Amino acid sequence: MALPLYGSRPAWGAPDFSPFVIKLETWLRMAGIPYERRDGGNPMKAPKGKLPYVELDGKHVGDSQLVLEELTRRHGVTLDAGMSPAEAATARAVRRMLEEGTYFCTLRLRWLEEDGWAEQYPAFAKMFPAFVAPIVVPLIRNKVRSAAQAQGVGRHTREEVIAIAAADLAAVQALLGEQAYLFGDAPRSVDATLYAFLTAIQTHPGTTAVHLAARSAPFLAYTQRIRDRYWA
Repeated sequence: MALPLYGSRPAWGAPDFSPFVIKLETWLRMAGIPYERRDGGNPMKAPKGKLPYVELDGKHVGDSQLVLEELTRRHGVTLDAGMSPAEAATARAVRRMLEEGTYFCTLRLRWLEEDGWAEQYPAFAKMFPAFVAPIVVPLIRNKVRSAAQAQGVGRHTREEVIAIAAADLAAVQALLGEQAYLFGDAPRSVDATLYAFLTAIQTHPGTTAVHLAARSAPFLAYTQRIRDRYWA
């Protein structure tokens, strides 16, 4: 039976608004686990208040990484088999940087900067009925503003946020080098995360230094490689 996977909707050429949905969907393809995409509806009503989530044993389970780890145990997924302790530690550090650092920088640029909001609102509003969107989407924006302030990225200037995210991507590009994937010729779970975040930034219409860094030749080749292999 295909695993029910709840996401939002495609945006700007990316498979989903959320890089976390793209991450989990890409990982499922890497792991060869059949799934069925379903509409997750209002993210605020999802488990943990965010997308994606899946249905396991009749229950909705949220958080892409927790889902990934549970499915790895259930299905005996071997994507990360044979990694050295140093490689596994590096993969975790890269994933955490992207998900807990870079993500909030891009969230700030999309939701709180006026040029980003001009692109974000009309695209995100399509997830809701026309009469609801003008009420709900600004409420979500306020939640994002509060989250950004609490996380810390909301306390920085625009220029500082861009510099932080661009430096994150430069660090990952240095790690990637000329390899096909982050740790050589075989994709690992962390590649699903990197692919998701790069795709989300590459396809977004923004033109900041962060977008330019994500569209570097090595990163474009990397995402195309994964796209050809798993999204053809």
